[in-house]
Parts: sequence; structure tokens; C-alpha cells
Amino acid sequence: QVQLVESGGGLVQAGGSLRLSCAASGRTFTIIAIDWFRQAPGKEREFVARLTWGDSITYNEDLVKGRFTISRDNAKDTVNLQMNSLKPEDTAVYYCAAQVQGGSNTYWGQGTQVTVSS
Repeated sequence: QVQLVESGGGLVQAGGSLRLSCAASGRTFTIIAIDWFRQAPGKEREFVARLTWGDSITYNEDLVKGRFTISRDNAKDTVNLQMNSLKPEDTAVYYCAAQVQGGSNTYWGQGTQVTVSS
């Protein structure tokens, strides 16, 4: 099927930047969209951004407020999330998820921790 691995998380100060990557392997030709989600301790999972293979991009504008950019690296089967002007409330585990053709299956990565200090 499809396997996803997130990377790029870490500890940064408020106002700093991180670039997260979601690398896909397996049956990547079946992917039609990659989503980024995040979940903070004690909070519900939040949608962050979506990039479809039809080149449609959707952001959670209340959350992103122009600070994040999602993009695709075709050669590497990788989707990136550039995060700028980070705030402590951005602290969470960030997950990517793949939507695939031919069914309702969703594939998830293991998550990468983002911690933003004051």
C-alpha cells in the first residue's frame, strides 16, 4: 500500500521557522492528495493544509493566517509544509495523511513533534 514518513520537526523559538516533509513510498501512483494535520496534548486533531494531485491547495485559514505554505516535490514523492512565524500555540505533533484512488483508505505517517518556545 502506501507508507508515509514525516520529518523536520524540532524545537524552535517563537517567530522561527521549520520545514516539515512527508515522504511517500509503496504504491505512490495511487495517491490523489496529501493532507497535514496536527494534534496537541488534550486537544482534538486539527486540519492544517491539503495539496491534491490536481494542484488544488486548501489551508485552514484560521490556523495558518498566511504563515504556512504546502508544496509538492514530484521527483521525490514528497510534500513539504513550510512554517514561518511560529507561535507557542503551534506546538503539536504534525501528521501527514494520503488519500488514494479507488476507495476510502487513508494512510497516516508516524508524526513529527513541533515545539515552539516563548
